[in-house]
Amino acid sequence: MLRPKQKKWLAHLSDDNHTTIIPWDPRSPQIFEAVKNKIRDTLGENVNVKHCGATALGISGQDEIDIYVPVPPARFDQLLVLLTQTFGPPKSCYPQERARFDTDHSGKNVDVFLINQECRGWTDGVKFETYLKTHPEALEAYRQLKESGNGLSTRAYYTQKIEFINDILTQTD
Repeated sequence: MLRPKQKKWLAHLSDDNHTTIIPWDPRSPQIFEAVKNKIRDTLGENVNVKHCGATALGISGQDEIDIYVPVPPARFDQLLVLLTQTFGPPKSCYPQERARFDTDHSGKNVDVFLINQECRGWTDGVKFETYLKTHPEALEAYRQLKESGNGLSTRAYYTQKIEFINDILTQTD
């Protein structure tokens, strides 16, 4: 079941653009490390930088590496300025919640997310990925769902993905 905020976000996605799913790229861990070092050069060695999403799980995905920088709300705006100086303006920004930066490393698209560590998007994401890492059958079902989404519209792909995630989250409570 979709929450109202999720429905609102899905409504802005395209029915004309289509999703391409590719096999896991074995270069992903090394690319993550390189971009993590760039982020730490900008924000400091003590900042938390997490490899998330399909490449962190070792499964097929949308040919991108997701990197999250979870921060306390009080530091969000300050770090947003610093990441903007490094990666340029964010591609999307929800104030005090999350900002997404696009960059490229070794020909691979990398999405860097500055995220409020207290927001539901972050806490739910941690619960979801932890569940997948400890339940191989759920991880396999997620891999199959993602691969079956190849060629779907962006909106249809994310709708089925979010519904799957929500179903898993009900099992973590």
